[in-house]
Amino acid sequence: MASLRDIRKRIRSVKNTRQITKAMKMVAAAKLRKAQDAIIAARPYAGMLDQIISDLAARSGGEELAHPLLTARPVKKVEVVLLTSDRGLAGGFNSNVIRRASRFLYENSELEVELATVGRKGHDFFRQRGQAIHKDFGFLYQRLDYPHAAQVAEELSARFLKGEVDAVYIVYNEFISAISQNVSLTQLLPLQTLEVGSGTAAEAGEVGGPAAPPAGSLVDFKYEPDRQSVLDRLVPQAVSIKLYRALLESVASEHGARMSAMDNATSNATDMIASLSLTYNRTRQAVITNELMEIVSGAEALK
Repeated sequence: MASLRDIRKRIRSVKNTRQITKAMKMVAAAKLRKAQDAIIAARPYAGMLDQIISDLAARSGGEELAHPLLTARPVKKVEVVLLTSDRGLAGGFNSNVIRRASRFLYENSELEVELATVGRKGHDFFRQRGQAIHKDFGFLYQRLDYPHAAQVAEELSARFLKGEVDAVYIVYNEFISAISQNVSLTQLLPLQTLEVGSGTAAEAGEVGGPAAPPAGSLVDFKYEPDRQSVLDRLVPQAVSIKLYRALLESVASEHGARMSAMDNATSNATDMIASLSLTYNRTRQAVITNELMEIVSGAEALK
């Protein structure tokens, strides 16, 4: 049986831990509000941009519209962009997305797959297991804004255009709510916008993609200078927005997962303190009873 001193030290240690987890929960909740506002503001713009490109293709009539970032080719080499966090203590946030990436590598073992990581947890996990990592974009979370996301998207697009990779996928946690995140595997390149409705985007993991409206209900517009120029401008921007949105989703999911994990840890610490306090009182009562019995026994022996 543990001594009273050991139980007191354990109770004090758990109380200190509870203070830390409670503080981390409050910090995560404050950061979650800001991240949630950012992703809610970005979603309509990203969806509308996809819709504009889809409508542009639907209004083209017999005109052939093409862009290199929309051109699919036989897939032999794939790059997977893995979005994890730099810190732990976020429940299953990192393990879920790492497990999904590992399953993708296993299911596509016949292909040459390279990883590009954002976040220290995913980078360390696969580096320790000998997986080829093309590049680590660890700076993105420290400077998360659209220009830096566009810079990374341009680098990925350049590799695709040069033929260094035939497809690029993003694996990340999609933000549903503060207590719910959905692991998503989305194809970034070649861009799937013009194939919405064919099932390709849905199979790749894209959630909530806009459906192209019937051609008969479309009202045509005049384009300056022409349709192809507009498409050439919008497609690279759509790739950047898609990556930026995934980053925002991942950040919001991280804060939500950490807030939920720290809330559970705080509740568990409270339960443990109650249990340890009960054990302490019972042990203390047993010690007092034992001492009284020794006193009574000594007094009886002196008679």
